[in-house]
Amino acid sequence: MKRAIKLCLRIAAAVIVALLTLLIIAGSVFAFKGYRMYRDATSETPLNELVESIRAREDFVSYDELPQIYIDAVISSEDKRFFSHCGVDLLAICRAVFNDLRTLSFAEGGSTISQQLMKNEYFTQEKTFERKFAEVFAALALERELGKEEIFELYVNTIYFGSGYYGITDAARGYYGKNPSELSDFEAVMLAGLPNAPSVYSPDVNPALASERMRQVLRQMVDCGVITEEDAVRICSGGQVQPPYTVEAAP
Repeated sequence: MKRAIKLCLRIAAAVIVALLTLLIIAGSVFAFKGYRMYRDATSETPLNELVESIRAREDFVSYDELPQIYIDAVISSEDKRFFSHCGVDLLAICRAVFNDLRTLSFAEGGSTISQQLMKNEYFTQEKTFERKFAEVFAALALERELGKEEIFELYVNTIYFGSGYYGITDAARGYYGKNPSELSDFEAVMLAGLPNAPSVYSPDVNPALASERMRQVLRQMVDCGVITEEDAVRICSGGQVQPPYTVEAAP
């Protein structure tokens, strides 16, 4: 019996080693392909040229011109460790890998704001391992060149908000007829939640889902400690969403 148990343990150990070896080899292959994808993209459009082209846009808005409530809402809902990570959030990636393996899907990506910016500007939305590695290399390069506030303003000036609006200025004017600095707390939080799924959450398309998404953002802001429950109630009652205030658990 003991010999049989030892044999089973040896076989199990050999299988585990073999699987780990295959994972390392596969990861190395995808990383190499991803690096080539990143290198090709930045060779065609160098990072400094991309940054300057975004800043040169007529409706570009700087970080200092953004409402603080909007900044807090975006970070709480999109990348809560934005100011502390190096462009890649290992905790978020591990959580995403676990959830994707559990659901056998690519439903969760664990991308940071830096990764999302690079993905949107350089790569396709196709969910492949090599593209994920490419955006990681690009995000790390971005963080070496720019400060966090610079990265944040590039992100919000380029993302899609639904209904044909690209960038925070276009969205603020299109949805509310205001410049970003003039947004109310309600409007700022509403806009912060739209890029998660702009075609679904656009207030012009589905105001009910847009309000539901805003509640989720408020819940995440409360969980991150940037607003209180009382603040959330006040913000929620400042627009179409009427009390009693309810929130959904943050994902």
